[in-house]
Amino acid sequence: MQPRPRIESEHTDSNLKAAMPEKLQKSVSEKRVARRAKISRPVRVRPSEPRDDHFEDLPISVNVSKTGIYFTTRQKSYYPGMRVFVTFPYSSPHDPMNCEYVAQVVRVEKLENEKTGVAVHLQLSMNFNAGGASRSASRN
Repeated sequence: MQPRPRIESEHTDSNLKAAMPEKLQKSVSEKRVARRAKISRPVRVRPSEPRDDHFEDLPISVNVSKTGIYFTTRQKSYYPGMRVFVTFPYSSPHDPMNCEYVAQVVRVEKLENEKTGVAVHLQLSMNFNAGGASRSASRN
């Protein structure tokens, strides 16, 4: 039995991408892992790094996924790579339904009317009482 000749492919990633329909190209270049849902809920965002000026932003979400939130704001302090504390959904400081996360800003977009679009990637949940773990130390 003779070995089969090796066939060299003329296709490169750029050739394949160019041959794909535009809709398929978008899905190939998409970095999102989870699907997004259009949900408008209050969000509380605060910087987590001491080097960043302190602020408390209370924007409304535009869409969310299991791993991220996109919101619009008038706050101009956000930058890609910024680490923040995100509470979602947010209603009041001591609401037991609040979920707080450590997140990282992955995208900042200038929008109309002096607004900014901000996408954050949720990295770590800070809720200690979920799933029977130890209770939070803060009390009313």
